[in-house]
Order: sequence, then C-alpha cells, then structure tokens
Amino acid sequence: MSTTGQVIRCKAAILWKPGAPFSIEEVEVAPPKAKEVRIKVVATGLCGTEMKVLGSKHLDLLYPTILGHEGAGIVESIGEGVSTVKPGDKVITLFLPQCGECTSCLNSEGNFCIQFKQSKTQLMSDGTSRFTCKGKSIYHFGNTSTFCEYTVIKEISVAKIDAVAPLEKVCLISCGFSTGFGAAINTAKVTPGSTCAVFGLGGVGLSVVMGCKAAGAARIIGVDVNKEKFKKAQELGATECLNPQDLKKPIQEVLFDMTDAGIDFCFEAIGNLDVLAAALASCNESYGVCVVVGVLPASVQLKISGQLFFSGRSLKGSVFGGWKSRQHIPKLVADYMAEKLNLDPLITHTLNLDKINEAVELMKTGKCIRCILLL
Repeated sequence: MSTTGQVIRCKAAILWKPGAPFSIEEVEVAPPKAKEVRIKVVATGLCGTEMKVLGSKHLDLLYPTILGHEGAGIVESIGEGVSTVKPGDKVITLFLPQCGECTSCLNSEGNFCIQFKQSKTQLMSDGTSRFTCKGKSIYHFGNTSTFCEYTVIKEISVAKIDAVAPLEKVCLISCGFSTGFGAAINTAKVTPGSTCAVFGLGGVGLSVVMGCKAAGAARIIGVDVNKEKFKKAQELGATECLNPQDLKKPIQEVLFDMTDAGIDFCFEAIGNLDVLAAALASCNESYGVCVVVGVLPASVQLKISGQLFFSGRSLKGSVFGGWKSRQHIPKLVADYMAEKLNLDPLITHTLNLDKINEAVELMKTGKCIRCILLL
C-alpha cells in the first residue's frame, strides 16, 4: 500500500524540554513539499552532539524537538522538483547541506554551505514543521531529525549511496567518521612521516586517528583521561597513548619533551576550551597546526596568549571534515564497500530506538564509542 502523499504515523524519540530524557511517542509525519524528501530511517548513531544537547540546559534550542543527525535510510517519497533521488534509493542524511550555489559550495576549498544556517530555525524552508505529536508541532533538528522512523529532509541534505551498502554501518559516515577522518585528510592535510596528537578518543577522535594513519603519519599520540579507550586507539593506528591525569607536568610540556620540538598536527576532538588551549600549545611553534574538531561552547570566549602565534603556529576550524557533503559522501561509502575504510571498530553497541535512553547511559559510561539505533 502506497503512503505517497499521505501523513505517516510512526514512532519517534522526542525531547520535550531541556534536561528531560527521551520520550518514545507516536508522531505524524507530513508528506514532503517541493524540493523535500521523506525517508524511512533504518539506522542512526547516537553522536556526541546529542549528548551535549542532553547535558546542557543553555543551548539555544527550541522544544519539543526530534534530535538525531547521523542517519541512513531509504527514500519513501519525494516532493515536487526533486531530481537527484527517487523512492527506493538508499541515502545518507546530511546535517551539512550542499546547495551547490553559494560561495562556499562554489569554492573548491569550502564546504560550509550557507543553507546550514537555515537549520537553526529548526523548521523547514517554508517556516513550518513536518512533525506533529498530540496535536502539537514538533521542531526539527540539524536538517535531519533521524530519531524518528520517518523524517522529511531537504533534497540538498540527502546523498544517494550504493544500493547494497549496509545502512547500520555506513550511517557513521553521516557525521562522526567523516568529521574525524576528514579533519586529518582535508583540514590539517597530515603529511607522511609527521607526528600527530589527538585529544579525545571518542568516535570522532578515533576517526581522526584513522585519518592520520591513512595519511602516513609516523607517530600518532592519543590523549584521553579514560584509559579504557587506549587499546582501541592503538588498534586503529595510535602509536602511544597518554592520560594527562597520570602526568606530573602539563600535557603540552610532556609532548614537547617526547618530540623535542612539539607536534606537527594536533586535533581537539572533545569541544573543551581548556583542552584546545593545551592542544594549540603542544604544536611545533614554527609550523604546527591545531585543528578544532569538537563543537566548542558558543557562549564562552577562547583565551589564548597571542605569543603562541608569533612564531608561526596556526589554528584551524573544521566542519564535517571539510567534505562537500553530497559530492563526497557517496565516495566514502564506496570506499567502505571496497574495504578501503573500516567502520566496524567504531560501533560498540546496537539497540532499537525505544532503548535510546539506555544508549545515552552507555555513552555516559565512556565504554561506548558509538551506539547504533535501529528503527
């Protein structure tokens, strides 16, 4: 029975207010409008971004909302004017769109599409939501809202992928893996034989480690306060790991001692201002590069001594690993299918959507790198 053009009733994990747990509810998902796509979400990752939303009552979000942005699914129906996907196509959801028309999309070095800013309204382009629950409109999140069995997304935030790709694996390419791996390959442009340090060994940080290894780094130092992450980091390419809490000197001093001149490429993959300052100070003072991969709090200013830059260090931002989303994501999926990339070590747990609060608790323990939710 075709559902095209009809409202679909399905389950979603709704966040009704800041600090509340997820609530599994029946929602109504409206048909896609012009240039929109309705997707049957098959798998979605619980990313660190959602964990930050849950842990903060001060983020500028509108409630109630359906979170989730690291997803993969199958196109159920399309709105008027959609030409790049059709019903039945397997797709990756993209929190970072690629409109193909703005200055960033048209620049070979840019990927921060101007249409991303529209997502801050948490509504579709016409200023309305496609989700309703108990007669109340529910806000979208991150252009995607994948914690719902069906979601409606703009065509520019959808990438068609290989028809046989396992969605429960490649959904990681929707955010975490691409963000970390690309930070090393595209943003930092790690060079063969170089020395790298990765601060934070969660899913994104471990993906940075994988990117550094793929780029030919000779030495990859993992830094984390959770020693349980060290084994996995070394399996993926870290040559050694440090816990700052075990050191008698600040981490930047230890890294300078270990390398004689500081680190070539440092990556902050947590979203912590103090860690970022330490990562920058760990860089080689003449040519070291520090890349901000973690999402930093917008309300707090970064305080760094200007002296750190006098000698030549550089500090760079990175979003989605520098990939042009619709253009590059299908290629990354193809690389996974060709066994050039291995996502499996990043997935430590798999649960159904109705167990999402259990997944949150697993992430809090630090023993879970990425939990995939099946819908």
